[in-house]
Amino acid sequence: MKAKLIDPGAVDWAKLDRFPDRTVFQTREWLQFVHETQRAKVILCELVDGGDVAGYFSGLVFSRFGIRMLGSSFPGWTTPYMGFNLVPGASRKDALAAIEKAAWSDLKCLHMEVSDPYFSFDDGKDLGFTGEAFASYRTDLTQPEDKLFGNMDSACRRCIRKAEKSGVTIEEAHDAGFADEYYEQLQDVFAKQGLVPTYPVERVRALVKNLEPTGRVLLLRARDLEGKCIATGIFPGFNKIAEFWGNASLRSSQNLRPNEAIHWYAMRYWKARGVEVYDWGGEGKYKEKYGCVAHRVPWFTKSRFAVISSLRGEARKMFERKQRFQGWLQGRRKGPPEAEEQDIGQA
Repeated sequence: MKAKLIDPGAVDWAKLDRFPDRTVFQTREWLQFVHETQRAKVILCELVDGGDVAGYFSGLVFSRFGIRMLGSSFPGWTTPYMGFNLVPGASRKDALAAIEKAAWSDLKCLHMEVSDPYFSFDDGKDLGFTGEAFASYRTDLTQPEDKLFGNMDSACRRCIRKAEKSGVTIEEAHDAGFADEYYEQLQDVFAKQGLVPTYPVERVRALVKNLEPTGRVLLLRARDLEGKCIATGIFPGFNKIAEFWGNASLRSSQNLRPNEAIHWYAMRYWKARGVEVYDWGGEGKYKEKYGCVAHRVPWFTKSRFAVISSLRGEARKMFERKQRFQGWLQGRRKGPPEAEEQDIGQA
């Protein structure tokens, strides 16, 4: 299999969107969102096997510490996976091998990372990649609605009923002001943990700007009996998979259980639109109360030189230290408890 670079400006995006393994994170609008927020160049490759098109690859090229890298996805992009769209029967391992050759020769990269929801862990191991994982939970939305509700533990079901009895209502948002409203609540959530958000409000604005017009993201508000917005949620979805990207709420109103009500709304919304999987966007023990099951998506990394891999690890540690220090500067307490109100697994 060989990889051939193609012009993103000339590609038939509707054709790519018809692949059955397509996810929202490979769409033109999501790639544009990452391009804007990460200053990265969108890369598309056509994969050819024996003269026939076997599929496509989506990623972005960028520089860190003066090193050119290929990500599909990359830590810090709040994007759990990208990867390949392949015709039935095509090998993902062969596709990964082809992209590795293109990364080193055509793109002149020194480091690459690829995560694909349809990878097996052997796909990268056999090619010498370091295997990590995007660890999350998933709910099977093909189950009947009463089964989905019944799979939740009794306390979670009571929370959803309490929200309804307390007059909490869930509404779909379509306005530009949603991003700032969400971010204000997000800051309140991180303050509870003695931290600051891991990204600026501009990232949320860019997501809403690029995705909301497409119908491929669900933006939700929870309002109390007086009409005050007390919680928000962001849930991108397309084709077979919907994702829990972010959720925030005001601490003063969490006793009304708006977060559970928001998730239940999102699950039913995407189920009604034929989505098969609700991915919970990362780890978090509290998510188990919703009746979901643990799931891991392979995440493969490789560098041309060993020192580059060590730099990647150090960069992540520096980011975590910086976040905690910024939270301390703002007077937040240390020693965060587990936060139920917000969890973005695509760190």
